Parts: sequence; C-alpha cells; structure tokens
Amino acid sequence: MSAESAHGGRTLRRSDLRFKLGLNLRAVFGRAYPRVVGANREPSWVFFEVFLPLLGIAAYVFIYQSFGLAAIAQGKDPTAVAAQTNALVATVVLGGTMVAFWLNVLWSMASQLYWEKEIGNLQIYMMAPMSRMSLLAGMAVGGMFMTSVRALSTLVAGIVVFGVVFQVANPWMLLAVFFVTLVALYGMGMMFASLYLLWGREAWNLSALLEEPIFFSSGMYFPSGGLFLVPTWGPAVAIAGSIVPAALGLDALRQLTLPPPPIYPLASPETELLLLLGLAVLFLVLARYSLRYLEKLAKREGKLTSRHQ
Repeated sequence: MSAESAHGGRTLRRSDLRFKLGLNLRAVFGRAYPRVVGANREPSWVFFEVFLPLLGIAAYVFIYQSFGLAAIAQGKDPTAVAAQTNALVATVVLGGTMVAFWLNVLWSMASQLYWEKEIGNLQIYMMAPMSRMSLLAGMAVGGMFMTSVRALSTLVAGIVVFGVVFQVANPWMLLAVFFVTLVALYGMGMMFASLYLLWGREAWNLSALLEEPIFFSSGMYFPSGGLFLVPTWGPAVAIAGSIVPAALGLDALRQLTLPPPPIYPLASPETELLLLLGLAVLFLVLARYSLRYLEKLAKREGKLTSRHQ
C-alpha cells in the first residue's frame, strides 16, 4: 500500500468517525428536545408537578413536627428537639425532590421504548443508522434537565413553606454526589427500557409495583439507616434498597446538607460516592448489553418481545 493510499484511508476513517459522532449527537439532541422544551409548553403540568408533591411531603412534615412537640412536652431540651426536628423535616423535603427523579426514571425512561413501540415509532428508531445508546442518552439528558427544574422548584417551595435550614460544608462533594447519583439512576432507567420492552405489557404492572416499595426501602421520607434498628427484616430491606442509586445518593445528600451528627446514616458520603460510581458503570454496561440483546432478538426472530409472548 502506498503512502498516499494509507493517508487517504486515515482521512476516510476520520471523516467516518466525525460523521458517526455528529449523527449520534444529533440523535441525543433530538430525543432530549421534547423533554426540555415540549414538556414545558403546558403551564398546568409545571404547577401540578411542582406543588402537588408538597401535599405528600406535608403529611410527613406534620408527623415529625408533632413528634417534636411531644418531646418538648415531656421536658426535653427544646434546642436539641428543634435541631432534630429540622433534620427530619429536611430529610422529607430532600426525599420529596428525589421522588421526582425516581418517577421520571420509572415512567418516562423505563417505559419509553414500550410506549414508542405502541405508537409505531420504535421500528423507525431500530432502522436508523444511529446507536441505540444515543437514543437512550438523549432521553436521559432531557429527563435529567426537566426533572431537575421541577425538583429544584419543589425543594425551594419546601424550604419556604416549612422553614427548613440547610448547612452545606462541602459544595463540590455535594455536586459530585448529585450528578453521579443522576448518572447511576438514569443508567438504571436505560437498562430497564430494554427489559420493559422485552417483557411487554407486564412493564405497566411492574412500574406500578415498584413505586411504593422503592419509596420505603430507599428511605425517601425517613433516614434509611433507621431500618437497621428493626431486628429481623430491617437490615435486609436497607441493603436491598441500596441497589437503587436513589438510596445511597439521598443518604449522602442528607449528610452533606445537614449539620452533624447525621441521623442514622448508611455509610460515609465518600463511601457512598464510590458505591454510586460503581453502580453507574454497572448499569450503563448492563444497558448496553440489554440493548444489544434486543437488537439480536429483533434480527433473529423479527420481534421485540420475549419468546413466551
């Protein structure tokens, strides 16, 4: 092979790489756009998604405040009781914001490919020359942005309404935990997207089934480390709930935003950040594997559901 032909081959490969990269970036943008722009075209949705979650948060806030009033009535130190009550109320407010991310992963990410199949778009996605990971990445990026805006609004509203006081000592660690939690959480959603498509209509039932157990085992409305106080099944539930990145991320965020000592922590924030990094890599790899299996199934059998359906 001459030097000129070798140089031409390298130039062709670089141009192919730029074309594929540009194609996949456009696919990411195309799937993120409806979630960033289209979801905000109906103002009533923003109202319902920001303020209605406060009703669920308020129920737990009133319970914890009643515990504090009862403790003061029993003669305990009002200052210590107020600090503990603020920590519990802040736990609920942070958990309420994380609920928005979990529901977005469960319904808008995990079930998305199944919905696309039902309306007839999935065949187009499968025939397009883009990577299917870029399709899911666009869904994840758009979902992160859309849900972050709503979760931040819920957090601010919760602080204003309930008077929660946060104390951030390490903002960089806080940002690292938050973004790694989102990557791990949406990586889990990307993996579920393929599995839900394989399972078919059972995806709807599974989504509804997973909501409340995850809320409980992940400690959305109470410190999840408190489950270790339950002598029989509590530790097993806490460990099983830690598989969901929301549990570890939420526990670390609570420790990083509240004055010490932490209330029933699972582990130190540094340890939880390392575990979240491992979960992020694991779920992204599993998402890639499940997508490849889905493509092979479609090519081999001409269908996008499991064998028994």
